[in-house]
Amino acid sequence: MNDTGGRPGLERAALTAGDRPGAWLFSAQATWAGVRVPLQLGAQSWGTLNPARDNAVLVCHYYTGTMRASGFNPDGTPGWWAGLVGPGRALDTERYFVICLNTPSNVQAHDPEVVTTGTDTPHPDGGVWGERFPAWTFADLHAAQLALMRALGVTRWHAVAGPSLGGLQALQWAARTPELAPRVAAVAASPVIGPALRGAFSPLLRQVAPTGGLDAALRLISFFGLGADGLHKLFGEASFDAYLRARSGTASLPHILDIARLVETHDLAGVAPHGELFARWVGAGLRLLTVNVGVDQFFPAAEMRAFAHASAAAGVNHTHLEFASEWGHLGCVLDTGAFAAPLRALLEAPVAAPLEVPHA
Repeated sequence: MNDTGGRPGLERAALTAGDRPGAWLFSAQATWAGVRVPLQLGAQSWGTLNPARDNAVLVCHYYTGTMRASGFNPDGTPGWWAGLVGPGRALDTERYFVICLNTPSNVQAHDPEVVTTGTDTPHPDGGVWGERFPAWTFADLHAAQLALMRALGVTRWHAVAGPSLGGLQALQWAARTPELAPRVAAVAASPVIGPALRGAFSPLLRQVAPTGGLDAALRLISFFGLGADGLHKLFGEASFDAYLRARSGTASLPHILDIARLVETHDLAGVAPHGELFARWVGAGLRLLTVNVGVDQFFPAAEMRAFAHASAAAGVNHTHLEFASEWGHLGCVLDTGAFAAPLRALLEAPVAAPLEVPHA
């Protein structure tokens, strides 16, 4: 499948089937910050595109996640949203075609099945990109996902959904092209990066990475992600160090830092003022579901709660939910039963017919 329309910063986008069921390779010639990048990103899909091609759901992965939203990992553990993606589940693969695309600089870059292009992957000259890799943006990621959609022959997504970083990506779809994503679900996310990430996690990550390396970075991510209760629940009788050693086998420290840089740039008001966004969402008939965890050390629920109140007051069809989880932030992938029903309802909800829109 090819998309030859070409958009600023992205040319010759193509999608080819991989050698495993549901595996895909997305490729394009990207130009980011003036640097030409031969981009390759792996994807995984479940279900079948219907003849009308109007049942495609884009699921976006979290910070250290991969395209394996469902199915199984090489170690036999289930995909990170396996409780939601599958026959009869909220993202019912007997009804929907669900696809997940790796981000550039995917953290699990050393997993042999994970295809990504980033700071720690080969440069065309035979070395690694390193500091030569350009500072790509959420706009660049949205453009790649849009080219993926077009390469599939899809006019618009049935829905876009994701947890954590995936939720930020879903919100970027709502902000940039709501007419192409009429249903959006953002779990454990925020309209803007607040003090927990900007003032605490990111500075700490940049401080510990040069001396503590990958081990220290993963310890910090795990602590913020799980919180004290989650760490106790997982490792009260197990080895935290053994867990970190296993994760270190596929993770890339340069990619951890590159994704952290990207996350810090997230701000929906930078796409358009909130009042303008709300008016566009009402006009497009967007249905928005936001879900937050009550104790989340990355995205405090209050950040989204205030935004949701303002959005709903402006007439947006915005449902906002909060739930408590012993897993802290990672309740977004470990407590999926808490929001499976509203997610199912969102996907089943009717929306306005697609508008005729020019290619972005």
